[in-house]
Amino acid sequence: MRVLLAGGAGYIGSALTPKLLQRGYDVDVLDLCWFGQEVPAPARLIEQDVLEVSVDQLRGYDAVVFMAGVSNDPMADYSPARNFIGNAAGPAYLAYMAKRAGVPRFVYASSCSVYGYSQDRLYDEDAPTICSYPYGISKLQGEFAVLGMRDESFHVIALRKGTVSGYSPRMRLDLVVNTMFRTALAEGRIVVNNPAIWRPVLSMQDTIAAYIRALECEPSVEGVFNIASGNYTVGEIADQVQEALRDLLELDTAIEIRQVPDLRNYKVSTERAERELGFKPTHDIRAIVKDLADNRDSFRDFDNPAYYNIQIFRSLKARGHHPA
Repeated sequence: MRVLLAGGAGYIGSALTPKLLQRGYDVDVLDLCWFGQEVPAPARLIEQDVLEVSVDQLRGYDAVVFMAGVSNDPMADYSPARNFIGNAAGPAYLAYMAKRAGVPRFVYASSCSVYGYSQDRLYDEDAPTICSYPYGISKLQGEFAVLGMRDESFHVIALRKGTVSGYSPRMRLDLVVNTMFRTALAEGRIVVNNPAIWRPVLSMQDTIAAYIRALECEPSVEGVFNIASGNYTVGEIADQVQEALRDLLELDTAIEIRQVPDLRNYKVSTERAERELGFKPTHDIRAIVKDLADNRDSFRDFDNPAYYNIQIFRSLKARGHHPA
C-alpha cells in the first residue's frame, strides 16, 4: 500500500511511519518540518505546504492521511488565522485534491476537543459537538469538509483522538502525561491545574494501532470514531503518574493541586471504534509512564524548545514563516 502522511514528520507521524514501514507500506511524508525532520528511510520526505499539493502529485496513492495543521489549543489561541487555515481549509483542500486524483481512502486526524465542555456524560460520536474555542471549532470544520466528500469511490474516516501521550522520535513535553513526567523528574512535583476535569487519554501505541486499523479496514467502514486508551480525571492521571514513577524509578513526587478554570471537559465512548474498526486499546497511564521512562535518555534536555509546540510556533512567527 502506498500512503501519504501529510504532517507525518510531527509527534504522531514520526512514530507511525516506522510501524507502517515494518508492515511493508510505501510511505511518503509531506511536511513543512516546523518541528524537525524525523522521517526514517526509506520513507520519502516532501517539504511542501498542504495547500500547494497538486492532483498529479496524489495520483497512485492508496490512502492519504491528514495529520498536519495546528495541533493544540495554545497554538490555535496564539494564531487563530493559521489555526483555521491549517485545520479547516487544509484538510478540505487535500481531501478534494485526493478525491480528484482517485485516492480511495482518506483518514483525517480529528480530536475529542470538538466536544467542548460536557457535564458528566460519556460522549459517543452522535453526541453534540459544541465547542467555543478556535482549536475545537477548526477540527470540527475539517471533519465536516472531508466527510462531506464521501461517495462510493472515496472513503473517509475521521479519528477523534484523545490527548496523545508517550514517547516519539519527535518528542513533545506539552501533553498531559508527558508534562507530568517532565515536572516530576525536573522539579519533584506534579502540577494539577484542575483535578475534576475529565480527559480521554491516548497512548502513542494505541494511536498507532488506530491509524493502522483505519488504513487496513474494509472500504465500507467510514465515518467518525472516538479513539482513546481510557477516560480519567486530571487528578486521577496525576495519582497514577505518581504511583508509576514510584514503582518504576523509585521517584517520590509531590502533587500540587490548583483550581484553574478549563473550557474542556469530556469523556468518550470508544465502542464504535472497537466494533467497526477493531480498535482495542491496550495501554493505560502506567504503560505510558513506562514508555516515557524507558526512553527518557532520548529527551533529557527538558528545556529544549523543540519539545514544546507553542515555543516553536512563536519563533516561526517572529521569523515571518506563518501568518498571525
